[in-house]
Amino acid sequence: MERWKYYDITHRNHIVCNPTSQAKYDQLLGLLHLSEASQVLEIATGKGELMTQLIERFGVSGVAVDLSPYHSRDARATFAARVPAANLTFLEMDGAAYQPEKPDSFDLTACLGASWIYDGHQGTLQALMGWTKPGGYVLVGEPYWIQEPPAKFIEKADYDRDTFGTHLENCKTGRDLGLMLRYTLVSNYDEWDMYVGLGWDAAYQYAQENPDDPDIPELLRWLENSQRDYLRWQRDCLGWAIYLFQKPLA
Repeated sequence: MERWKYYDITHRNHIVCNPTSQAKYDQLLGLLHLSEASQVLEIATGKGELMTQLIERFGVSGVAVDLSPYHSRDARATFAARVPAANLTFLEMDGAAYQPEKPDSFDLTACLGASWIYDGHQGTLQALMGWTKPGGYVLVGEPYWIQEPPAKFIEKADYDRDTFGTHLENCKTGRDLGLMLRYTLVSNYDEWDMYVGLGWDAAYQYAQENPDDPDIPELLRWLENSQRDYLRWQRDCLGWAIYLFQKPLA
């Protein structure tokens, strides 16, 4: 199955495309000091929920980037419905290829759950901080190891042990780059269960509504493997957090 089609099917019932609740999004926005003069960049904007809420709450201007044609469609619809007058540029492109007109130009840069674009957590932080004004925010969402994963889990996963760090290591990576760690929002079991479960439910729904789609057998195999691995290993081994860093003034 084509990658973006898979993500479209399994995320069609999500508003936020990561294991974060709306309550935590509200908490996050309450930590930010932004205004109508603020410029925001979001790489891998998904359906555009974070950018939309930033515009609704603060009136910011921004640039949103996403490669998926399906999520790009959804993001454009969200922006048109909720923030039609916003000073917002949407780019359907690979985030790795994006280059702003000048460095140090954004008050907030964000990438939630797509650090693979920059070869991992450290690369993501390095890219974003290069585009962030002194005193601006760098916001990333990243999995972390709660405990050492069993070898059998890693054998079945599409990533290896070194793909993610621990929560401490994720924090330390930013601090070692010279960023100030302002806050972390750590997801709980309920938030993980909702994120994963919505994907399972959407996959079953799609399979029932589209029985002639030749990708259905592959989708159902993914569903079986996802449920097995999540319940047996991932739920207890892999966490998720949003990390709020700030770039020093000097």
